[in-house]
Amino acid sequence: MLLRVDPNSDVPLFAQISASVRADAAAGRLRAGDRLPAAREVADGLGVNLHTVLRAYQELRDEGLVDMRRGRGAVVTDAAAPLAALRDDVAALVRKAREAGLSPEALASLVKETSHDR
Repeated sequence: MLLRVDPNSDVPLFAQISASVRADAAAGRLRAGDRLPAAREVADGLGVNLHTVLRAYQELRDEGLVDMRRGRGAVVTDAAAPLAALRDDVAALVRKAREAGLSPEALASLVKETSHDR
C-alpha cells in the first residue's frame, strides 16, 4: 500500500490520506482483514503530523471502512468489498462519459450534483 499526499493541494492532508486508502480498497488492493500501516509509520513516511494520520484513520473508522482497536491497529472491514465492486461500475461510467465527450471535471461535477439530489 502506497499512500501519497500533495502538500500543495487545497485538499487537507488527512482527507488525502483517507482518500488514498479508499482508492486502494476500491481498486481491490486492500481487502477485509488487511491491516493499515501504523499511523506513526505513515506520519514518518509522509512527513506529516501523527495526528493528521490519526484523523484520517478515524474518518475511515467513522465510515465503517476500518476497525481500530488498541494493540491491533487499523484493520480493513468487510465494507471494502462493496467499494471494490463499485470500481467496475465507475469504470463503465467513465467510459460512457468519455464517449459522450464529457470531461473528467464535468463528470465529477455531475456525480457531486446527483449525490446531493438524493
